[in-house]
Amino acid sequence: MDQEFQTDVAIIGAGPAGLFAVFQCGMAGLKAHVIDSLDQIGGQCTALYPEKPIYDIPAEPSILAGELIEQLEAQASPFGPVYHLGQQVVKINGQEGAFTLTTSKNTLIAAKAIIIAGGAGAFGPNRPPLENIETYEGTSIFYAVRNRNGFSGKKIMIAGGGDSAVDWAISLADIAQQIYVVHRRDKFRASAASLEKLHELAATGKVEIITPAQLEKLDGENGILTSITIADLDGNTQSRDVDILLPFFGLATELGPIAEWGLVLDHHQIKTDQGTAQTSVTGIYAVGDMAIYPHKLRLILTGFAEAAQAAHHILTRRNPDKAQHFEYSTTKGIPSNS
Repeated sequence: MDQEFQTDVAIIGAGPAGLFAVFQCGMAGLKAHVIDSLDQIGGQCTALYPEKPIYDIPAEPSILAGELIEQLEAQASPFGPVYHLGQQVVKINGQEGAFTLTTSKNTLIAAKAIIIAGGAGAFGPNRPPLENIETYEGTSIFYAVRNRNGFSGKKIMIAGGGDSAVDWAISLADIAQQIYVVHRRDKFRASAASLEKLHELAATGKVEIITPAQLEKLDGENGILTSITIADLDGNTQSRDVDILLPFFGLATELGPIAEWGLVLDHHQIKTDQGTAQTSVTGIYAVGDMAIYPHKLRLILTGFAEAAQAAHHILTRRNPDKAQHFEYSTTKGIPSNS
């Protein structure tokens, strides 16, 4: 039998922006149901890098991604959100005030408004084009660090030039036997402070930076790596003894069913109004990495702000004849969940 629910707001995606949207909706007196294709909340933070430190959350000089999700869950908890996990929204019918969402498990949710907070949509790692790479995945090759201590004493090659590659090189340097960082360019796409720390570690010999270079060949047996061959842009090769390979080449993303919902898109992202977070369809909002508008900063805190904008605009739309007076949380406190 299909399960049927009713709520004020259906939130698609249980990552940081989605969880904060629950809190903001709750502060506005709006009930929320949350749908996520993963079997746990947290989105990429729990699925890909729960032990990655995040440095740009206000009032938290450093917080692990998994801990951030725990805090956001606790913050949302007083408002009694209902989570529908391990299922994807496959169809949306209706209009503002009377949407019906159908999930892949035939769960039906009637909602007055919808907030899409699905990160970058359906996602998985971009795999480097290496022969027999599947043989080593899960034993010697990992696309996320879920248990940092499992890499203690290992010789680790990290491939990539973004924040994830640089941050993990720094984080694992104090427990690994050796870190190799391989990037196809000399220039990295990471923060200046992180790059300064990386080069400090390189000066001690704990980290070896190999650029410009790319992965060429894996060697090992029975799923266990023993060495990796790398090549420069001229085809010259060298190898390093390696126990673990961490390729950080970003995510392969697709919108999935969202692409069929009639929303105006821009390169696999949903166009929104910057002031309200509303999409081209009245009553449907998008926040976080899924949302795009001119000059947007792709930061978690930007998604938080968008979640607040969406919740307040939904409240205004639900009560168009009532004057809305913004109050700070320090003044109004946390509303009762009764």
